[in-house]
Amino acid sequence: MYNGVPVPAGSLGGDRAPPPGNRPSLICFSHLRWDFVFQRPQHLMSRFAKTQPVFFWEEPLPASAGESPTLEIRQANNAPGLTIVTPRLPDGLDETARNTVLKGLLDEFVASTVKNEIIRWYYTPMMLPFSRHLDAVATVYDAMDELSAFRFAPKELLDLEKELLASSDVVFTGGYSLYESKKQRHGNVHPFPSSVDRAHFAQARGSIAEPADQQAFKGPKAGFYGVLDERFDTELLGQIAAMRPDLQFIMIGPVVKISDEDLPKADNIHYLGGKSYDELPAYLSGWDVALMPFAINEATRFISPTKTPEYLAAGRPVVSTPIRDVKRHYERVNGVRIAGTAEQFVDGIDKALELSRSGPDWLAEVDLHLADMSWDTTQARMAALVSQAIEKEPAPERPALVSVATHMPTARKYDYLVVGCGFAGSVLAERLASQHGARVLMLDKRDHIAGNAYDEKDAAGILYHKYGPHIFHANSDEIVSYLSQFTEWRPYEHKVLASVRDQLVPIPINRTTLNMLFNAGLKNDEEAAAFLASRAEPVKDIRTSEDVVINAVGRELYELFFRGYTRKQWGLDPSELDKQVTSRIPTRTNTDDRYFNDVHQIMPLEGYTRMFERMLDHPLIDKSLGTDFRDVRDEVNAAHIIYTGPIDEYFDWKFGKLPYRSLRFVHSTIDKEEFQPVAVVNYPSPDIPYTRISEYKHLTGQVHPQTSITLEYPAAEGDPYYPIPREENQRLFKQYEALADATPGVTFVGRLATYRYYNMDQIVGQALSTFRKMDAARASTKGSSRELRMAM
Repeated sequence: MYNGVPVPAGSLGGDRAPPPGNRPSLICFSHLRWDFVFQRPQHLMSRFAKTQPVFFWEEPLPASAGESPTLEIRQANNAPGLTIVTPRLPDGLDETARNTVLKGLLDEFVASTVKNEIIRWYYTPMMLPFSRHLDAVATVYDAMDELSAFRFAPKELLDLEKELLASSDVVFTGGYSLYESKKQRHGNVHPFPSSVDRAHFAQARGSIAEPADQQAFKGPKAGFYGVLDERFDTELLGQIAAMRPDLQFIMIGPVVKISDEDLPKADNIHYLGGKSYDELPAYLSGWDVALMPFAINEATRFISPTKTPEYLAAGRPVVSTPIRDVKRHYERVNGVRIAGTAEQFVDGIDKALELSRSGPDWLAEVDLHLADMSWDTTQARMAALVSQAIEKEPAPERPALVSVATHMPTARKYDYLVVGCGFAGSVLAERLASQHGARVLMLDKRDHIAGNAYDEKDAAGILYHKYGPHIFHANSDEIVSYLSQFTEWRPYEHKVLASVRDQLVPIPINRTTLNMLFNAGLKNDEEAAAFLASRAEPVKDIRTSEDVVINAVGRELYELFFRGYTRKQWGLDPSELDKQVTSRIPTRTNTDDRYFNDVHQIMPLEGYTRMFERMLDHPLIDKSLGTDFRDVRDEVNAAHIIYTGPIDEYFDWKFGKLPYRSLRFVHSTIDKEEFQPVAVVNYPSPDIPYTRISEYKHLTGQVHPQTSITLEYPAAEGDPYYPIPREENQRLFKQYEALADATPGVTFVGRLATYRYYNMDQIVGQALSTFRKMDAARASTKGSSRELRMAM
């Protein structure tokens, strides 16, 4: 987000014609002027204006002397279909008179200009008093900042925000910290952190002339652009400039709500004023390091700076103070340094300079991280949610949770603090409470239990898996017997098809697959085995995933089924991945089309969430959901910690960040009884951005006239799902593992804590095994739970 530069003429919208008039008109009430700043409202409204009329209502300006109130109306020259409306009011109006006049101007404008239904879209609650009466098909509150925390915020803002939240159909937030602040106050809140126009800022990576007013300063340059206001740490800038007189510090942007006298002065600090959005890549091209020296105060508590992805898209390493959302999304990204003191900031600058001079290799990870962060994607997802609000679709049904704390119950003393409410944490919490009589507190960042296995009903009442399909299969009678205490089961044998050459064929590859693709006429296992052997290309030294597949089935089947899928899933070519990724994928010569061969292939009859609810329904188990362990680790009074989160995060990434791949899920309710013939269809083609489509009624056995599907998109950013299997990553994990082994009072368990992908049954088995070790230790002490903690 760039706060405080003139809008670029023609930077968005292209030559698109104004939109048709049959869609609702969107009236955007904004405290940010269209022509003064170019940030979230401009990016989003320009895109909405491509498909529907958009009216951008600004803060009033003074009317000319002696003139009556009026509206200044003009078309945006950079967004066809968007009209800017600026009230002109005479001086001397009190608040009541001002709102009365504005209401009259708004009513007259709507009656004369707006010809269809209205969507009210608010960036500030302060415009509610003169617009609350408008008849709208939907009301949207896009809370991009916590305005009440800003300097000179009106005292009535909080009351008006309460009213706006009550009247809104959908609420968006500018980041996850703000989402966590608002989610308890509204039932339909969605976080949309900062996006980026990658192509625009990537110009800074190429050959582009550095502006003359910056080129004059010789030596390495560290730069910042944005509003210089109470959120900017002027003291920090002065300190780091004094500590590094060899660096030139370039500051771009207007000074707002603070005085010029508040800014530090030095020979190596240069204030260049505001620049246009189009000029920013040119200035960035001359920087060696990009800075975000934000103050840590109430005004920055909930911000999610768009500068972070913009700087990275420009190919510039970033050094930032510990802004919560920056830490959350970027602390593990190579090229971002977090620094809390002047000394740390200077050290971060030195490391960033070293990285900047090392060549472009580090940018590959950055580009993967930014791949899904376009403003087009953000606007499309918002538009879908607004459409649901217009249609008045009910919010998804969420199962009731038991013993959930909405705040940290810090007054109690606990035997165990369990971090994570997924399989590993929940099994251990249940065993410790039920078998040892231990008092347990469970924490989870998410606002629900069950981890990635969480399921809920969508708006149509169809049970779906929020984090993609979870199919239970196991060979262990002990594991199934344990879970059977908390659920009944339905039998289910999982089958998967792959969309290849305009056909849906079985995967894993079997005889049916070969006959369908090659019209091979194979009649038995021997013929299928001979066919595969004829295509196999022996690899002498099998090291990578590519070697495994080509050695088994040859290059054609490798290209058809594995290469594209693997590149999408991992962001890497199979030749760059460890052989374990594809070594567990079977190839069959028979016609068995089941995905698994386990003895037990079953699904919880009422769903996973209900199973977890029963597992954790114990008077000695408390839960605090929506709680980050890093925020409260020093507040909880517990004798022992069971940690199931990322092991590198526990140790503050001491040795560097362990790489993961993430996933993005797009859920849809389809108005037909069945969407596809099986639960999962894979899409190996690199030309299709998603990897698979899942349909949940096949898994659950639910009967319903509609169906629910999920498209799955691999992503570089988001929750950590899959450890990336490369030798260097394992070496890094071993350093953390040694540190964990030497850490008293903490037990590390689960896939994130052991940096290894496990199936659900394997996680349950690992947790039960961990409990048996604890039980044995307790028996050996012949003492109480507290004595056991001391022994451990």
